[in-house]
Amino acid sequence: MVPASEASARRARRNVVLTAAIAGLGGLLFGYDTGVIAGALLFIKTDFGLGSFAQGLVVAAVPIGAVAGAAISGPAADSYGRRLMILLSALVFSIGALGSAAAPDLGVLVVARVVIGVAIGLASAAAPVYISEVAPPESRGRLVSFFQLAVTLGILVAYLVSLAFDGIEGWRWMLGLGCVPALALGIGMLRMPQSPRWLVMHGDRYAARATLAKIRVDDPDTIDRELEEIEESVEEEHPGSWRELLEPAVKAALVVGVGLAIMQQITGINTVIYYAPSLLKGAGLGNSAALLANVVIGVVNVGMTIVAIWLLDRTGRRPLLLCGTAGMAVGMLITAFAFFGGTQLTGWMAYVGIAGLIVYTGSFAVGLGPVFWLMIAEIYPLRIRGQAMSVATIANWGANFVVTISFLTLLGAITPKGVFFLFAFLTLVALAYFAKRVPETKGRSLQEIERDLGAQMDREGALEASATH
Repeated sequence: MVPASEASARRARRNVVLTAAIAGLGGLLFGYDTGVIAGALLFIKTDFGLGSFAQGLVVAAVPIGAVAGAAISGPAADSYGRRLMILLSALVFSIGALGSAAAPDLGVLVVARVVIGVAIGLASAAAPVYISEVAPPESRGRLVSFFQLAVTLGILVAYLVSLAFDGIEGWRWMLGLGCVPALALGIGMLRMPQSPRWLVMHGDRYAARATLAKIRVDDPDTIDRELEEIEESVEEEHPGSWRELLEPAVKAALVVGVGLAIMQQITGINTVIYYAPSLLKGAGLGNSAALLANVVIGVVNVGMTIVAIWLLDRTGRRPLLLCGTAGMAVGMLITAFAFFGGTQLTGWMAYVGIAGLIVYTGSFAVGLGPVFWLMIAEIYPLRIRGQAMSVATIANWGANFVVTISFLTLLGAITPKGVFFLFAFLTLVALAYFAKRVPETKGRSLQEIERDLGAQMDREGALEASATH
């Protein structure tokens, strides 16, 4: 017979993992759309006769919508709950997926993809925060990283769907099937509770305790102690405003979060995910070969994300971030050298180029990919978490838009070799920034992280003041 305490621990783990996994399906939407457009674009550009800019617009429509979705999501999640924002994202994504599949022309397709972007912005701002607020500190890294794992799984599923419909050039099927994970997310979240932190913020102590009782070990003293800690944190912090993001106690966290958001994009990850099939086809591979190489990249992406989830709460966030970013730079340099002979990859150089993309993607998946979403869910004070998450997510999607819309034009102007050397340089800049600014948050409560970041900004403010005088 299993002891009652052990049975209680298993039940708590099962419930919190289930909650995190269902909320993480928001990442699956993110990943599916990110990956599926890579394959669909091979056929959309032919059907609609698209040039480089129009192709970029089809891809970049999602970041445009995501900026709007992220701007809405933060404040609305504070007012109405993270759970409701995730439910709304599932509904909006379904509408956008079906609209893009039925699009008769470029204009309708772009509008439908903007709608998809709104849904992804809602989910990407709300889901990591929701997961972080239901997870215990000792497993928060693994559970929040379910979101990033779901992103990579969504990308891989999209690559496999693209390969399956390659023979009939079925880009409409590729795009329309995105409504399936959206429906799964919506149905799953209907059974999920609000986060205990949000419930305490809104004065519902009874519901907060009931939620903790489901997702923690069945020990009244432990539950009451965590509930009291949450209540003390809420009492200390009045409801925040946008202006407070620039206060010294918050600015350190904001700088870290926005820096991570921008660096994640300007180091080139989404150009690889969005354009790898087009790039590989342009380098001499056929449609099927390019899509198959993409599937290999997707498998590595998922595998290394699983490795990251296993390591995050063991080695910490910062070592993975630094080692992964260094590996990204190496991967970009390998890919750049593969194009040294020109824009066509022939013979063994094609394998070198693909190997570079695999090293780059795998390194991203073990470091900057999961660490970004985890840290922006950990580092912000509770009172302004919604606004701060919106700012970080807007910065992420804004940088995504700039890189995405300019990539094909940049590729034509400075050649693949120049583009990949540029991304390698930007990755090294990101590595230096992370080494200087990003703290370790492993195994620490959200309240401890808040206090330490505030103290860090106070010290930096004091140094600036002494230097001025």
